Amino acid sequence: MRECGILLPVSSLPSKYGIGCFSKEAYEFVDFLKESNQKKWQILPLGPTGYGDSPYQSFSTFAGNPYYIDLETLIGWGLLTKEECDSYDFGDQEDRIDYEKMYFARFAILRVAYERFLSQNRSDAGIFSGNDEYDQFSLQNAYWLEDYSLYMALKNKFGGISWEQWEKPYRIREYATMQKMREEQRNEIDFYKFQQYMFWKQWNSLHRYANEHGVEIIGDIPIYVAFDSADAWANPFLFQFDADNKPTAVAGCPPDSFAPQGQLWGNPLYSWEYQKQTHYDWWIQRLAYCFQLYDIVRLDHFRAFDEYYSIPAEEETAEHGHWEAGPGYDFLRVLKERLGNVRIIAEDLGFLTDSVRQLVSDSGYPGMKILQFAFDSREESDYLPMHYDKNCVVYTGTHDNDTIAGWYGKLDLKDKAMALEYMNAYHFKEEEMPMELIRLAMASVSDLCIIPIQDYLGLGSEARINTPSTLGKNWKWRLVPGQITDEVADVVRKMTKIYGR
Repeated sequence: MRECGILLPVSSLPSKYGIGCFSKEAYEFVDFLKESNQKKWQILPLGPTGYGDSPYQSFSTFAGNPYYIDLETLIGWGLLTKEECDSYDFGDQEDRIDYEKMYFARFAILRVAYERFLSQNRSDAGIFSGNDEYDQFSLQNAYWLEDYSLYMALKNKFGGISWEQWEKPYRIREYATMQKMREEQRNEIDFYKFQQYMFWKQWNSLHRYANEHGVEIIGDIPIYVAFDSADAWANPFLFQFDADNKPTAVAGCPPDSFAPQGQLWGNPLYSWEYQKQTHYDWWIQRLAYCFQLYDIVRLDHFRAFDEYYSIPAEEETAEHGHWEAGPGYDFLRVLKERLGNVRIIAEDLGFLTDSVRQLVSDSGYPGMKILQFAFDSREESDYLPMHYDKNCVVYTGTHDNDTIAGWYGKLDLKDKAMALEYMNAYHFKEEEMPMELIRLAMASVSDLCIIPIQDYLGLGSEARINTPSTLGKNWKWRLVPGQITDEVADVVRKMTKIYGR
C-alpha cells in the first residue's frame, strides 16, 4: 500500500513552556495528519538528553525525556497550578528552545508536581502506594527503571559529571555502596521514577489517540548508546570495556570529503561476542520495549550490523580507526525468531558496501532514499527516483539535512542544473522548488514517503534541525502557533490524493 507521512520531532511542536511536548498541540497535530490523509508521524528519539541536547546521545535507551511531560496536563490532574508554571522562565523565543533555561525550570517545576503526587500517594513506609497504575508501571519496567533512577540520583550527587569520573565504588557498582545509596537517595530515586511514570502515562495517551485516528508512530533509535548513560554504567559487560570499565574502542565514521579527520562519536562499542553468547537478550529487550512505544522503528546506522568503525579510545580524531565485522544476519535471524515480523526501517545511508546492501536485502526491511543526495552532477546516484524499488522509504531530507529551500539555495550550479533537467523544472521559481521536490518524492514507486513539515511550509535554513558534527545551534527549531493552517492541510491532502497515497 502506498502511504505517506510527516517528520516532526515532538520538541518542535508549538507547545507552551519552552519546548514541544505531549500537549494539546500534539493532539492537534494528529488531527492535522488525519485531515490531510497522512498515515504516519515520524519523530526523533524520545530519550532524556544531556550535554549538546542531542536526542541521539541519551542518558538511557529506555527512559523518556521529562521535558516532554505536558505541564498543562499536570495542572489538569491537580499536581500543579498555572501560577506555579508561569512563575518559571522557560525561555522567551517562540521558535527556539532555550535548553539551559529548560533544564533549570523543568526539573524545578516537576519537583513541585512530584511532592504533590507524593503527598497524595504516601504510605507509612514513605513510598508510593494507593496508585495501582504507578505500582504496575514500576514493576513492569523495573529491569531498566531501577538502574536509570539510581544512576540519575548519583549523577546529581556528583554534580552532573560522567560516571567514569565517579569514585571507584560507585563507578564499578560495588554492592554495599549501591545498597547504601538506594537508602540514602530514596527520595531522589523516586523523583526520577515519577518523571518516567508521567512520561509513560502521557505518551501512551497520545500514541493511542494517534492510532485511533488512523495515524501510526514511526519511532527512531540510535544503534549505539551514550557512554554517559545508565545503560553503559549498569551493563559494562555488553561493551568493549577494560577491567576498570573504561572503553577500549569507541564508535565513529572514517574520514571523507565532508570530514577530513572523520567523525569521533565516542559511543561505546558493543561486545558482539558477548551479545551472541547471551542470544542478544539485551538488544531483544531494547527493541521489544521500543515496539511498546512505537508502531514502526527507524534503526539508525544500520550498516554497523554488517561492519562498524572502531577507533582506539585514546585517539582524539577518527583518522586511525578500522572496520570490524558486526553480528550480520545472525542478529536479525534471532530478532525475527523472538519478536516476529516487527516493522523496522533500516537507515542505510552513507558509504555502502556490497555486504551492507546484501544485509539490508536479506533483512527485508525497507531502506531509505534521500532526494537531497540524488543530484550529483559528477556521477549517477542511487538516490535518483528511477533507481528505487517499492520496498523503501523516500524523504526529501531528514533531521540531519537542510530544508529543501535551504539546500536548493546553496546547491552547486552544476548540481542545480542537473536537478532542473531531471525534473523538467526550468519554468519554476526558486521558492516553488520545495513543492516540486515533494512532488518528485510522492510520485516515486516507494511504498512510503515521509516529508519534513518544514518542506511543506517552504521554510529555509533557519528551520534546520541539526547540522552533524557541530554544537550550539542544533535541536532548537520549533513551529510557532498558527503556522500549520487549513490551507497547508489542503495542499498536503491534494498532493496525497494525486499520487495515490
